[in-house]
Amino acid sequence: MERPLDTALIYKSNALVEASYRLSVYEQRIVLACIAQVRRDESLTDQQLYTVSAQQIADMTGTQLGTAYQNLKAAASRLYRREVTLREAPNGRGGAKVRLTRWVQTVEYREAEGMVALRFGTDMVPYLSQLTEQFTRYALADVAHMDSAHAIRLYELLCQWRDAGQREVSVEWLRDAFQLEDKYPAIKDFKKRVIEPAVEQINELTPLWVKWSQRKTGRRVSHLLFAFGKKPSEKAAKARKAKASGNAKGKDKSASGAIYGIPRAIIEAQARTGESYEDAALRLLNEAKQR
Repeated sequence: MERPLDTALIYKSNALVEASYRLSVYEQRIVLACIAQVRRDESLTDQQLYTVSAQQIADMTGTQLGTAYQNLKAAASRLYRREVTLREAPNGRGGAKVRLTRWVQTVEYREAEGMVALRFGTDMVPYLSQLTEQFTRYALADVAHMDSAHAIRLYELLCQWRDAGQREVSVEWLRDAFQLEDKYPAIKDFKKRVIEPAVEQINELTPLWVKWSQRKTGRRVSHLLFAFGKKPSEKAAKARKAKASGNAKGKDKSASGAIYGIPRAIIEAQARTGESYEDAALRLLNEAKQR
């Protein structure tokens, strides 16, 4: 039975969020759908195989199955060749190294099943698993209907700084992160083709609102400034969702009173500012394993 993706969460090391890479929208959908299946309470190895089907993609994005099938097949053939440049260690540990690697070590398209199967590359595993600090989290549904790869990337960068509500990046850094190379060299084209469509989709499709402006160094636009926050309606929507989830799962939670086997009272006593119950429980679990 296929795992539904409409409630899945994405966890990425901040270093991966800020890495330099280029993936098409469908390649992003494949990768994110597989990342959403990574268990945060178990160690990830480079031998684990993750699958995503055209039906799952169609259901997640609201597209026709035939369209999802064709795009999934084309994206699968390109994904193996996609590279990513990492400049920081996961969880802020270890020395900073510039590392060029691949997203996956194996990717196959199972035509009879309309399904893609992949194994993440060895170097990618630490950026997706056992993340206890310096990571970004958001719902897969937030980006499921985006048709701009730049919008997905920008949304991740904003989610990374969600608590701050603002972020300033240099145009040069953003171009490198998106691996635009020689595309849109004129700032007016960069804004029109990359920034404006990305901001429009974030405002239309996600729980965040975002506004942007620019800063000049001399006569040249050198930096972009983003101000963002939760949309007013999100709080009410989250409350309704939490209530529905509580009705469905409250019996199970009240019976165990624990997350990952850790009593909720201990989690509450040792949680750090801003941590969710799940994040705090996972951190405590990892700390116990390291003792």
